[in-house]
Amino acid sequence: MRTTVVPYKDLEAGKKEQVATMFNNISPSYDLLNRVLSGGIDILWRKKAVSYLAADQPKLLLDIATGTGDFALEAYHALHPDKIIGVDISEGMLKFGKEKMQQLGLTDKIELQVGDSEKLNFPDETFDAVIVSFGVRNFENLERGLSDMFRVLKKGGKVVILEFSQPENKAFATIYNFYSKSILPHIGKLISKDDAAYTYLPESVKAFPYGKEFLHILEQVGFTQTQCVPLTFGISSIYVGKKSL
Repeated sequence: MRTTVVPYKDLEAGKKEQVATMFNNISPSYDLLNRVLSGGIDILWRKKAVSYLAADQPKLLLDIATGTGDFALEAYHALHPDKIIGVDISEGMLKFGKEKMQQLGLTDKIELQVGDSEKLNFPDETFDAVIVSFGVRNFENLERGLSDMFRVLKKGGKVVILEFSQPENKAFATIYNFYSKSILPHIGKLISKDDAAYTYLPESVKAFPYGKEFLHILEQVGFTQTQCVPLTFGISSIYVGKKSL
């Protein structure tokens, strides 16, 4: 049975509610922390992930767990779709995302709205592609969330998921684990003022299925032609799946 990791162990609320609270708390510093904690490499990861949709040229995309909209922005600039809809359970994150889109003059192209990633408020077979960046790890029910992605995706459409994984190289894994457990939480706490958020991050990564195990779950909910592409020694991975015609 999969271990459920929550941000605030002293609260009785479920994972979904706790994750929403956590992201509301850290939303003012979220973009800055992403750049600082990853050294900016998360930007390259997003570019690489979006490239897996270049040949498909999707016109309507859904960005799940959109946060402040960074992945939606990358997809817009790389793919030039007609529209991207981003959904997230954190109103705090969406507030900053909407301000970003307004400043860039993209509110008509990238629409951000509150939404439950495990119970999407869209009809079946609506989107040409579904994208997720560092969001599926936070689902309360992973299979339910992936199944709903499959439901709203058009036949022939693709899902592209970017998520943290675990390095396979033992020497690199030792260094990375030290950074994740001993350095990252202190930097995260200093900047975000949230004691739990960046302790939760490495704990949730450790508990999350990755590589072949995650591909197996994608296939179980219906996706075909699945593939996993490790990035930066396996710190993160791109997962791709297709909804067959």
